[in-house]
Amino acid sequence: MNWLVENAGQIWELTLVHAALSAVPIVVGFVLAIPVGWLANRYHASRGTVLAIVGLLYAIPSLPLFIALPSLLGTRILDPVNIEVALSLYALAIMVRTASDAFASVDVDILLSATAVGFSTWRRFWYVELPLAGPVLLSGIRVVSVSTISLLSVGSVIGVTSLGYFFIDGFQRDFPLEILVGIIGTVVIAVVFDLVLAAVGRLLLPWTSRAVGRQRGRAAERTQLAGAA
Repeated sequence: MNWLVENAGQIWELTLVHAALSAVPIVVGFVLAIPVGWLANRYHASRGTVLAIVGLLYAIPSLPLFIALPSLLGTRILDPVNIEVALSLYALAIMVRTASDAFASVDVDILLSATAVGFSTWRRFWYVELPLAGPVLLSGIRVVSVSTISLLSVGSVIGVTSLGYFFIDGFQRDFPLEILVGIIGTVVIAVVFDLVLAAVGRLLLPWTSRAVGRQRGRAAERTQLAGAA
């Protein structure tokens, strides 16, 4: 416990750094995946090729990628930009498939109706396709969030500051408490990010909450009728 008290400042600082470094790839991956996923869904002939390419991106081991990026980007080995770029690629790889599936889940009849009333392709995307694809996109970014926060810890192996420092230092010192602090801190960040994303989803997609409420109400009514019978 003395170690926790003495190092509380460092724990808090690394937690904030870890959260900040995680947020950028999550946002970048999500923003880039939307147009790529939409195009992959719109032009079915290229869908398989696009998904195969992004699938290969995710298959690249993280540590070799972290080490190789400085020579490709012209940055220093300890530059956090290397980690940000690598994690953005991983986030993009996950989100493109999710985005493609999200846009594919939109009812074709709704799209045809929007076109019939005069919506342009651009306007239909913003006012019809993106909102209706929102629930699937939200589930995808929540997966990306957990993956990114977890992978960021690996960056400490090459000296990039994050909660992963506690894993390495605790292992080298054979100090389980320090390792446990790193694990708990990473899990806490993942949970907080997930709660924030869920709250943002309820704010931006209020109709999904109402739909879930109606489904639960109908399920409760069926249960009551079954009990009465």
